[in-house]
Amino acid sequence: MSIKKIIFTIFIFALIFSSAAAGQEVLTMATTTSTENSGLLEELLPPFEEKFEVRVDVVAVGTGAAIELGRNGDADIIFVHAREAENEFVANGYGVNRRDVMYNDFVILGPPSDPAGIKETETAVEAFQKIESEGAEFISRGDDSGTNKKELSLWDNAGITPDGSWYLESGQGMGPSINMANERQAYILADRGTYLAYSGDIELEIVNSGDPVLFNPYGIIPINPAYHRHVNYQLAMALTGYLTSQQGQNIINNYQRYDEQLFYPSAIEAENLEE
Repeated sequence: MSIKKIIFTIFIFALIFSSAAAGQEVLTMATTTSTENSGLLEELLPPFEEKFEVRVDVVAVGTGAAIELGRNGDADIIFVHAREAENEFVANGYGVNRRDVMYNDFVILGPPSDPAGIKETETAVEAFQKIESEGAEFISRGDDSGTNKKELSLWDNAGITPDGSWYLESGQGMGPSINMANERQAYILADRGTYLAYSGDIELEIVNSGDPVLFNPYGIIPINPAYHRHVNYQLAMALTGYLTSQQGQNIINNYQRYDEQLFYPSAIEAENLEE
């Protein structure tokens, strides 16, 4: 086992033992850095915790790592955004009762000067092809997250294997990766929610967006108690119900940063929600 995995395992057990010591029921949710970096969870989870008298321990990692935590039974529920990987997770029996919760989209960010001329492109694949042909610096998360999976699929669709000095991997979450791209005035693929949360503190701007391929849905998946008997399945289902309820969907629909909506509800149509 790698040192990184050992440290992560210790962290998970520390969460469990600290909750047990406090005599409080706990639900461990593995989720993406985008849901945490955007600030959404700070608005979304407290009403659930108060209603059910529970504490939700959030483990914010890339989608690949979150799915692995669920597969190993180190989380009670996962909240991620990589539909193909989610479908495989459920098909293999690790998760049950997946529900759509919300969506936004991916965007390509770049410096205002746009040295590679990405603003002139229409599709995300064209943008990636131009970044590579111009040798413009690009920051990849390189962490098997949902964003990283989408980025790699775009390079594949563009017929490009990214390498060379222009292509850098941060190995970090969405927020730190955006900051790294901002410091280096490089291009990066980001989810719109995290970008909007950081937009007041960075110079990077959206240089390509709107391509249907950049659609970014989020799903919630309780871990299958038949695979891991120790998971808190009842609370996982309660959280699933809350996130897809009128109350949870309202919070998602009304959450904004810098007067911009970061996510859109998908369990209940927006016109049926309260402002």
